Amino acid sequence: MKIAYLDCISGISGDMTLGALVDAGVELSALQKGIDSLGLPHCRLVAEEVKKKGFRATQVTVEHVPEHAHRHLHHIVEMIDGSILTETQKDLAKRIFTRLGEAEAKVHGTTIRKVHFHEVGAVDSIADIVGAAIGWNLLGVDRIVASPIPTGKGTIEIAHGRVSVPAPATAELLVGIPLRESDVECELTTPTG
Repeated sequence: MKIAYLDCISGISGDMTLGALVDAGVELSALQKGIDSLGLPHCRLVAEEVKKKGFRATQVTVEHVPEHAHRHLHHIVEMIDGSILTETQKDLAKRIFTRLGEAEAKVHGTTIRKVHFHEVGAVDSIADIVGAAIGWNLLGVDRIVASPIPTGKGTIEIAHGRVSVPAPATAELLVGIPLRESDVECELTTPTG
């Protein structure tokens, strides 16, 4: 059995997940090819080796043209269904977005059909999530295990205004997940993570 372990000492975000997958051996070009097939405007993944607190890591950044689109789940599902991703990759990406939609619907007191994906519907978040679905599939792991998750603390600014950390959707996604205490004044864990 092939197991992936995510040591989330500094939290987890979509770009951190992509960096970990590339660092574990997933080809950046394979992720880019799948993301290109979504029809996102000028979206490019860039990987570079960085040092964080004295340790080497791969950082993946999503470069794209700024946009102000607010997508619904069905828009994102249509993009995924129309892509060249394998059925397994499509299924995982859609399950992740559905789970995010359920969390957003719950915290906003609405239905999943009416949820507008703001930050999570943006190009970089779509690339993070779809890229992760591709990467996990290509890595071929049977099970993913993660350490307890630190969320950070303080407040952040989102489309709905200033909210506490973890953001409401992140908090909903973390229900039942072991958390780790953190005194860091910022958002360490994001919905895409």
